[in-house]
Amino acid sequence: MIRVGQGYDVHQLVPKRKLILGGVLIDFHLGLKGHSDADVLLHALIDSILGAAGLGDIGQHFPDSDVNFKDIKSRDLLKEVMKLIELKKYKIGNIDATIICQTPKLSEYIPDMIENISEDCKCEKSQINIKATTTEMMGYIGRSEGIAAQCACLIESIEGL
Repeated sequence: MIRVGQGYDVHQLVPKRKLILGGVLIDFHLGLKGHSDADVLLHALIDSILGAAGLGDIGQHFPDSDVNFKDIKSRDLLKEVMKLIELKKYKIGNIDATIICQTPKLSEYIPDMIENISEDCKCEKSQINIKATTTEMMGYIGRSEGIAAQCACLIESIEGL
């Protein structure tokens, strides 16, 4: 069986926070505001995986009201989600994600993001595609007030393999 999920996340850019995307520290003067490390790319990915598996969303599994998740690395959350889908006998088929931000430019960081996700999702780098785009200076993202990400993920049953 093949299932598809999609995820979306957005966080505000603020001073005095590190900018982490795809588990990669980005050299930038602002970071994303959030309860965890606020990695919008991994949050969108987590929601897409959970959606594909019919397991709800990131807020149900890792609520921002729980102090155990304060400042947690999103890569740790992704690894927990992978355990959940493995229990349901699924594996990643492919991942396609888009990061939406005006600044900073991200192209040099994407290979490291793919490497991290490949490791955490136990799949080949060739199964992961990450793109970055701008909003052409329009809206809160165009004013560099926030960063968004969206992700689609296909999971496949490993029953019988």
